[in-house]
Amino acid sequence: MKTQVIIGLVIALLLTQMPVVGKYFAILNTMIHESGHSLMALITGGEVRRISLFPNTAGTTLTGHTSWVGHFFTSIAGYVFASFFGFLFFYLISKGQYKWMIYILLAFLSINLVFWVRNVYGLFWIVTFGAGFIFLLRSGNQAVIQYVLVFFACLILVESVTSAFEIMWISFFSPMQAGDAANLSRATKIIPAPIWGVAFFVQSLYFASLAMRRVFTI
Repeated sequence: MKTQVIIGLVIALLLTQMPVVGKYFAILNTMIHESGHSLMALITGGEVRRISLFPNTAGTTLTGHTSWVGHFFTSIAGYVFASFFGFLFFYLISKGQYKWMIYILLAFLSINLVFWVRNVYGLFWIVTFGAGFIFLLRSGNQAVIQYVLVFFACLILVESVTSAFEIMWISFFSPMQAGDAANLSRATKIIPAPIWGVAFFVQSLYFASLAMRRVFTI
């Protein structure tokens, strides 16, 4: 298992640097990130109008809020949600609970397809990725399914850390272009975007360390 995870992490890191294929797979993390925003908006009494997923791995979630608190926690949720799920998938792997990974991924794909994603590329990605995933499951090859699920967990973990690092980097040099960090800076008034950027990166490292601890202490 340890060797499999190390290989998966290396492949995920290299693959996500590739221009087309890599970005296609990296959107898996984007979908989870944007789903985090959406779920938090609903939990705090707001609404989700739509999610857009783009070929460059960017994503946007348009939400409506009834309170400042809802807007605040919705802005925080994306990076934390993706980092948490990176850890959760490794926790499930460490317990041999691959079927729960399948249920969670299918739930994300289904909910986004039916309720949230509305742009053309986003729909294309969900349909093609979902079709490939279902084809894999129907093949019944348990060894291949296990390897693919470990790779997906590695992909989400790698992307959760690298995307958090990128937003931290942007927050230092173009703070008002730093996505969620910029939104939180505008919402709080007194906490600048770089602080939020650092916070996003630190929490991603924390969840990544928890994930690695689960795998390498088995």
